[in-house]
Order: sequence, then C-alpha cells, then structure tokens
Amino acid sequence: MKARANTRLSSQAMAFVLAGGRGSRLKELTDRRAKPAVYFGGKTRIIDFALSNALNSGIRKMAIATQYKAHSLIRHVQRGWNFFRAERNEYLDVLPASQRMDEVNWYRGTADAVAQNIDIIDSYNILYVVILAGDHIYKMDYEVMLKQHVETGADVTIGCLTVPRAEASAFGVMAVDKDLRVTEFLEKPKDPPGIPGDPGNALASMGIYVFDWAFLRDLLLRDMVDGNSSHDFGNDLIPMIVKQGKAMAHRFADSCVTSGLEDEPYWRDVGTIDAFWQANIDLTDFVPKLDLYDNSWPIWTYSELVPPAKFIHDEDGRRGSAISSLVAGDCIVSGTEVRNSLLFTGVRTHSFSSLEHVVVLPRVVVNRKAELRNCVIDSGVTIPEGLVVGEDPEEDAKWFRRTESGIVLITQAMLDSRAKARA
Repeated sequence: MKARANTRLSSQAMAFVLAGGRGSRLKELTDRRAKPAVYFGGKTRIIDFALSNALNSGIRKMAIATQYKAHSLIRHVQRGWNFFRAERNEYLDVLPASQRMDEVNWYRGTADAVAQNIDIIDSYNILYVVILAGDHIYKMDYEVMLKQHVETGADVTIGCLTVPRAEASAFGVMAVDKDLRVTEFLEKPKDPPGIPGDPGNALASMGIYVFDWAFLRDLLLRDMVDGNSSHDFGNDLIPMIVKQGKAMAHRFADSCVTSGLEDEPYWRDVGTIDAFWQANIDLTDFVPKLDLYDNSWPIWTYSELVPPAKFIHDEDGRRGSAISSLVAGDCIVSGTEVRNSLLFTGVRTHSFSSLEHVVVLPRVVVNRKAELRNCVIDSGVTIPEGLVVGEDPEEDAKWFRRTESGIVLITQAMLDSRAKARA
C-alpha cells in the first residue's frame, strides 16, 4: 500500500490496544475484571479513553489484545463499540490470547501480542500502527504524533510525558538530543537524564509507539524466533531500535487535547487503589484537571438506558443532597448527604447516611445510617446499616483493604467475611 496524498495519516493507520495485563496493583478491583475494564469517571471504563482518542483522531481500524479475565472487557466492547461498519472500511477486532500460532504459547509479551496477529493486521491494508496501552486516562490526538513520525522519518516514535527529574525514576526514561532523537532508553534510572534546554525535567515513556507497519512487521518476525528476547516493546524492541535505528520522542504536550480549562497536560496511570481513588475524586473539583464535559472530544462508551438521578427527602439530618459530586443516571439519593464523591450508575443510598470523598461503583446499595469517608466501593456491594468507614484506621484495616495513605477498598466478599466473623 502506498501513502495517499491529501489524506489524514490516521486514515492509513490502525490502533493496536494492549489490554491483557493482570492489573494486580488494583488488588480486588481486578479480581473479576481486567484493568482496562475497570470503571472510571461515573459511566466509562478505563479502555474507553484510548479507544476514544483513536476514534476522535480519525482512526477507524482498531484491535484490542486481551488475555487475563477478559470477559467483562469483551462484553463492554461488544456493547459500547459495536458501531464500526466493515462496509465503510471500519474494523474493531477483539483478539484474545488463543494460541493462534501454536498450541503452547499465549501472549508472551507486548510485542508477541502484536506478532501473533500479523495476518489480521495485514488484512487491514494499513501503513502505520499506533501501539497503545489500554489502561491510562488522557486525551490525545494521535494524528499529531503520526505527522511527526512521518516528517522525521523515524523507525519508531515514542510518546513521552514531561516529568520532573526527581520523579522520573519511576518510569522508563528517554535520553534525547536537541532534535528529540532518542539516544538512550533507561528503565527506572536512579539518575534520570534531563531534557536539553530543560535540565530540571525528563521525558518518560507513555507506552505509546508509532511504527511504519512494514518496518514493525519485519522486526516482529525476527523477534519471535529470538530465544533471548522477552518479546516486549519496552524491554527488547525499543532499546534495540534506539541503538541500531532512529527513535524519536514525541512530547505529549504537543498532542494533548484540552478544552481550555485544564492548566496542564493530563495523563494518569490509575493502576493503584490510591491513584484510582484520587483520579476519580479529582473530577469533583470546581475546575477539574481533566474536562469530561468537552463535547468536541467525547469519551465514547456503552451508555445504558436508565432514568435520571433522583434526590428525595428534605428535612434536617435526612436530606438527599450532593455537593461537589458527580452522580450518574439511575441513582437515588434518599435522605443522604453526599460530598466530593462520585456515584456510578444505579447506586441507591438510604436515609441518615453520609458519603464524603467516596468512589461508588455501579449498583451499590448504601443502607441507613452508614458513614463512609475516603473509600472505594466495588460494584454490586450492599453496605450494611450503620457501617462506619474512615474514622478508625485499625477497625478499617481489620475488615477491608486499607492503603498506607488511608484509602479503604470495600468489596462484598470483605463484608461477608466481616458479617460471618461478627455473627
């Protein structure tokens, strides 16, 4: 396939979303679902951000590689992303690890997940591949990154965050020259290299890569038979290209999509309980760091047909109210005070209860006189009458998962164990 003049590069590209990770740092939140399928922001799932960025950028060919606990993710994609039409040359394929190449190997690494699907990618008849992680929260126009990739003639273009050098040791860091050519890739270095002209900051990898498909295809075929490779982009392919080819860094700030309200480029890895809670609670700020109300760059998702939220009772101590909070459809806030919290679809709260800095996943029931602070409640949980969380750290840690910073995760299994022990 030859590049077509006067067309967006995104129309000649596909997005390959890596969504097979275990997500173990989210603890019980990923017991039943893959990390990209975890709920976020009141009605979306984490993977919706990568997919929406691709769609809004003009990419109409996508594939999602899944592996661990993929059912909820596959079901979400089938329900919410089923509007692609093959007759319009649009495709979204879900590619579970299914031992397609042999009867021994599942996906052995991020690069192997792409390599095992080379024949499917070939069928898309595309020029460029955008490799994406399916578990980060951000808004980005991939067309801008594609243009840089083509204009610089890079073998790979790597999406990079600008982070303070003091914080960069937690990332894979790019050492670059003045033209943003990557001269070294360092995994969690103790002394991260600064940016030329900006020595106080470093460039950290976002796990977003743009390749010419012909180049990547050849690289993957050679990597598949390399017995010394871990078949991973970050560990194997990217360092090799940095040494032997041309790797370019792309600054996220150059392609981050904002509505004008955000004061800095927004990107979050919500891979821990603390980070997940904080990113959701941040949305309740007067001016949130991430604007979900920007209709020019919508976050597409599966939208259930549900009635509006409802607030009932209006008497002292028993007033259905929500202050500085996000409340999704089909919620009934009955005589409960909700502050700085986020309620997903179908939550029911009952009289004389209070919620403050609480992230409540779908279809939770909060019974009477519950007092909840600084916690995440998993979907489908029934909070018993009179439960108090967020006041006594030792009591919280006895029954629930409590992080070092004091955020409490509550699941139904934990509540059932508590009830059994107290019976």
